[in-house]
Amino acid sequence: MIAILVSACVSLLVALLGTPLFIKFLIRRNYGQFVRQDGPTAHFTKRGTPTMGGVVIIGATLIGWAMSYVVSSIVSETPRTPSISAILVLFLMTGLGLVGFFDDFTKIRKQRSLGLSPRAKIIGQGIVGITFAVLALQFPNENFRTPASTHISFLRDTNLDLAFAGATIGLILFVLWANFLITAWSNAVNLTDGLDGLATGVSIIVFGSYILVSIWQLNQSCQVIEAAGPRCYEVRDPQDLAIVAAAIMGACVGFLWWNASPAKIFMGDTGSLALGGALAGLTILSRTEILAVIIGGLFVLIVLSDVIQIGYFKMTGKRVFKMAPLHHHFELSGWGEVTIVIRFWLIAGLFAGLGLGIFYAEWVVS
Repeated sequence: MIAILVSACVSLLVALLGTPLFIKFLIRRNYGQFVRQDGPTAHFTKRGTPTMGGVVIIGATLIGWAMSYVVSSIVSETPRTPSISAILVLFLMTGLGLVGFFDDFTKIRKQRSLGLSPRAKIIGQGIVGITFAVLALQFPNENFRTPASTHISFLRDTNLDLAFAGATIGLILFVLWANFLITAWSNAVNLTDGLDGLATGVSIIVFGSYILVSIWQLNQSCQVIEAAGPRCYEVRDPQDLAIVAAAIMGACVGFLWWNASPAKIFMGDTGSLALGGALAGLTILSRTEILAVIIGGLFVLIVLSDVIQIGYFKMTGKRVFKMAPLHHHFELSGWGEVTIVIRFWLIAGLFAGLGLGIFYAEWVVS
């Protein structure tokens, strides 16, 4: 528990104190945001606001995570080494953050609101995602548990096994499934990052929920207890996943201080892709892939609004919303930016609470 608290507190302080320094660095180099021309006119005033704030989120997360092991090793007087599960999630977060960084830097260099080409972005995400997926099925521990499994998971692994036709087919299907989740979540956070503080605040709620999920899985782990309830959890490294989630949440809290309206800095694709990747990694390794759709329901809702808008327009030539994603629809309907953000945070909290309630209720009644 000490490691989780240290991870959250250190990352929070690093982000809180490091963000204004990074803002000054970006301003000196004129690294500012470029605004899409077809967006709400109120966003034109945000042109030039420093972007790539995801660098701070990633850096604070890594520092907070590393310090948690240093402090816990000192307190317990026993050296603690990071688990492969934590390393894999942080690899996914950092790798996708790097793809986002190149995207943001391209926008700045070319003075436009479009960065990397879709092909380059997909290739970058694919390389990182495939590497993560392949490695996640390696490194069995003494109980022969690997960080991930080929089973589709809801609240835990289900009976639907992607390796039904053999190990090779299972690996291929798992890589496809994992990359679908990685792409979906990274794009979901990216779409949500359209108003000051919106994606950051929702991320705090979602990653905070995963701290609770991982702690519960640790307390009811099949590796440390025989049977604390009807069924224990087969998750390999729940404590380390909680430490990673705490580090990310703390980094987002510190960053939100500067990202809240009126934002002094944007996270950019560097941050949104990194956070989406980290969320995908946590869902896969905590065996809660489908549950995450509920816990991260606000992200899903915003993606659906975009899909509905595009699909309906292609079929009928008409629009369902004044503008997609959903938060821009309410902007054009006259809602204030702060009002939209706070109400969406509330909705995100309700989704997260529902997901946590389902997670706990399954353990109680099973």
